[in-house]
This record gives sequence, C-alpha cells and structure tokens, in this order.
Amino acid sequence: MDTDIQRIQSVVEKEASFVERLTSELSGVIVGQKYLLDRLLMGILANGHILIEGVPGLAKTLSVRTLADAVQVRFQRIQFTPDLLPADLIGTQVYNPQKAEFFVKKGPVFANIILADEINRAPAKVQSALLEAMQERQVTIGEETYTLDEPFLVMATQNPIEQEGTYPLPEAQVDRFMLKLIIGYPDPSEERVIMDRNTSNEPVSVSKVISPDDIVRARRVVRDIYVDDKVKEYIVNVVFATREPGKYGLADLTDLIAFGASPRATIYLNLAAKAHAFLKGRGYVTPEDIKAIGADVLRHRILLTYEAEAEEVSADDIVRKVFDTVEVP
Repeated sequence: MDTDIQRIQSVVEKEASFVERLTSELSGVIVGQKYLLDRLLMGILANGHILIEGVPGLAKTLSVRTLADAVQVRFQRIQFTPDLLPADLIGTQVYNPQKAEFFVKKGPVFANIILADEINRAPAKVQSALLEAMQERQVTIGEETYTLDEPFLVMATQNPIEQEGTYPLPEAQVDRFMLKLIIGYPDPSEERVIMDRNTSNEPVSVSKVISPDDIVRARRVVRDIYVDDKVKEYIVNVVFATREPGKYGLADLTDLIAFGASPRATIYLNLAAKAHAFLKGRGYVTPEDIKAIGADVLRHRILLTYEAEAEEVSADDIVRKVFDTVEVP
C-alpha cells in the first residue's frame, strides 16, 4: 500500500507542476478572490459544476474568462433573463429553403467553460435545458444527440432568492452543482489595487499556461489519489449526520433539518477532497481536505425547516456543527 501511495505521490508531483504557474497567472489578473480561484480550479479538476452567490462586481465573470484564456478553452457567457428560451441556450433546427432541409444551429452551451449569469432569472424550462448538459455532458436537438467537448464546466451565478424577478432553482438542479460558493467583498488593500489597475492605461493580459489535454490528464490523476478507508467512513458519517443527526450526538439539529444531504454529497466530498489534495501537491486525502471543502459541497444540499429559519440558523451553521461533532479519524 505504501508503494502505491508513493507512486501516486510522484505522479501528482509531476502532473501538478502547472498549478503554481496557473495560479500565478490568474492572480496577475484577478486581485484577491483566492478562495474563488481555488474553487474554480477544483471544479475543473474534479469535473464538477459550481454555483456562486454574491453581489455584483466581484470579478466572477473576469475570473472565469481568465481561467478559460489560461487553459486555452472556449468560453461563453450566457445572460439568463425571464424571456430566454431553451433554444437560445442549446440551439435549434433551422430550415434552409434553398436545400429544402433542416440543419442544426448549435447554441452557446457548446463551449468548454460556460458562465450562466444570474441563472435564477430564467424560467424552469431554460433551467431544465441546462440540466441535461450538466449531468449527461450532452445536448439533444430534435432527434439528434450531441456530445459536449471536454473539459466542460458550468459556473452559474445567482441572485438572492428574495430579489424581485427571480425563480428558485429546482432542487434537482441545485444538487447537480458540486460546489456552492458564497463570496464577499475584497479587503481595503485589495480594493485599492483593483481601483488602480482599472483606472490606468496599462492593459493586463493572461498567457496560455496549459492545454485542455493537460486538464483531462490531470483529471485522471485526481481520480487516482488515495483515500484511506477511515477517511471514506468519515465522509459517510458526515453526510449521514445531516440525515440522522440524533445518531451522531446532534439531537438539537433534528428539528432544524428538513432533508439531509443527498448521495451526491458523498461522491462530491470524495472528488472535491481529491482535487484539493492535488492542488496541495499530495497524492492522498486527509480529513483536513474534507473539512476545507465541506461547507462548499454541503451548504446547498441541506434543506432547513421553518423552525431553523425562525431561529436564523443557516445551512453553514449546520455544517459547522456537524464537522465540530463528528469524530475525525
């Protein structure tokens, strides 16, 4: 077993050599937002989609566009609006009168990295159209099914649900996002740099660091990262503590949780922890990796009761208490 871990470690050290260069290149354009950049890399390495909630102006679009430029992949930003149609997203069949036949005009979803901006401003039909692409990595137009190119990553931003003109995302779709990120404002020193950089005449550009093939190869290495059986049990215990809190010494949470995390939480905790270990240059997962990404994987998979809302208890509060209580191997 030690020999296998050493082998994986050597492969990770070799394949993860681009991480520092890529992070440096992204940081040269994006000021602050290290948390967001790290999670973007984790998403693309673990093949998982990302949902971001935050106020406007926090460099969400710039971060995704910069990542796409550095990885040499195609990027598409789609502005979701109440009048958006599924065909505007995936494409449609168009009639050619000269040839008396239909041809397929592909939509913007046929790219490598998609920014679905303000996803909860679009109605359910459009959100459902995105669902097949996210889950199956394919799109059906008419009677034909088209496979999307790899890597494929959807990063969606959403407004707080209480804002006017928004549609709550279906729970099935929310569950398909590997991570949900809550991002905030930069600190004063970072904001000063942002101001200076955006009010000067010096353009900031990003260089190509890696190729899509490098990402696909790195994904295979991430899948091979070693997870000990005790760590796997820890993942399962954390997820089950959200479903049956009383069995894990969390009886006070029983009336606060309507539904616990789904089985996808178990899968994504494993994969995201592997990606986190890869970014740290390790060929094995530790409980600290699980804790580091736990809130991002779980916060949108725990449905709270009205009692929790009345007591102003958030999903993050629940996750924090679960990790504080469940025994660490």
